[in-house]
Amino acid sequence: MARFLLFAVVFIEGFCSLGAEVIALRQIIPHMGSSIVVTAPTIGFFLLALALGYHAGARVAADYVAVVARNFLLAALLIGVGLSGVGVDLVFTAINPPEIAYLLLIGCVLCPVAWLLGQTVPILSNLLQHERVGEASGEALYYSTLGSFLGSLSLSLLLMQWLGVSAAVGFCALLLLAGHALLRPRAWSAALVAVAVAVATVTANAWLRPQIETAYASYLVEPAAYEGAINGRAMRNNNSFASLIDESDPPRYARYIRHIRGMLLDELQFRGRHILVLGAGGFTVSHREPENHYTYVDIDPAVRGIAEKHFLHETASGDFVADDARRFVIRSEQRFAAVLVDVYGAHSSIPGHLVTREFWQATRRVLDRQGLLIANLILDSALATPYSRNLLATIESVYGRCAVEVLQKRQVLANVIVTCRNGEQPEAARLFTDEHNRADFDQARSR
Repeated sequence: MARFLLFAVVFIEGFCSLGAEVIALRQIIPHMGSSIVVTAPTIGFFLLALALGYHAGARVAADYVAVVARNFLLAALLIGVGLSGVGVDLVFTAINPPEIAYLLLIGCVLCPVAWLLGQTVPILSNLLQHERVGEASGEALYYSTLGSFLGSLSLSLLLMQWLGVSAAVGFCALLLLAGHALLRPRAWSAALVAVAVAVATVTANAWLRPQIETAYASYLVEPAAYEGAINGRAMRNNNSFASLIDESDPPRYARYIRHIRGMLLDELQFRGRHILVLGAGGFTVSHREPENHYTYVDIDPAVRGIAEKHFLHETASGDFVADDARRFVIRSEQRFAAVLVDVYGAHSSIPGHLVTREFWQATRRVLDRQGLLIANLILDSALATPYSRNLLATIESVYGRCAVEVLQKRQVLANVIVTCRNGEQPEAARLFTDEHNRADFDQARSR
């Protein structure tokens, strides 16, 4: 083979191997979230499989081009179908618990892709004519790593942003099929198999999955039946219910939204106030609510257009800022009467950087002096798990004692509304005991 063709194949391998890892990390988010305990093992398993692929490729002693062509064909099928949205959804729907489904997806789809493509450089290095082995392997690794660099950037910052995740999946699979064609230009039987893989890829990514996909989330609006609703519909974000609305007059929203709107409008009598909402959802907090001014912050720039077109069927009320919630509260110079934190990457999965003490401290800087923090948390209804207890303790370490309301007490997981007042930094709590009872003194100084 000509040198430029060999290096083109190696470039495709680098592009698609790291591309498969980027796609897998994105496809797992709706089911497992994006925490470090998910992303780190995914990267680790991928690198292990890649290392085993290098080792396997070094042991190939004949039929170099045919072996790489076969590997490209299999990898294209695994990416195009196995990492498609419908393929990943099928695994997590069929297998419980989700941790087992995750291991199955990584072990049977992502790792085989890494193992197959990892063989490319050591195998094709045998076909490079150089005086030194180091020169041949160095050039091959250069083009492979260059492909990985461009693959990670172009897929995450261009394809996923403008055309969606399915386009990135299809592009990687079809690029591998192009590499296969470069390796076996006259093998008609292999060409027929490649066409079948291409058809399966296009079918899985263009027709079978109804979700609207962006680089950050998958959205779906579907009919929903709930108490008092007339022609209700639900907006799903990463396979989780994010918002509810119906055609009643006035519309009926999700229970926690009704609770928060009632708190702001009826109990607190907010009028003409500026309210910050971190996590846009379906923009129902401000829906047909003209009394206050709302600013929504969401990391996905496409979420407002999707909600208006497919969910609200009208223009969303309020301003919209496409930004990370933590970055916004750190940098913003605006002040708000209330901040609503309603940010989820998947069901009950808050991004890890939005639960720390430092994040809650940052929310204080955008609140008025006596402003109100409202957090919608999905926790166990008994508030007994370590996550529930520690998250509530983290918030109260910044704001002091907060009101905690569990809305669905009979369910395993419930919406928990935490309401805190901004003010002076709380002093450390002391326990009242028979030996040292400061109750009367503390009561007197609290008046």
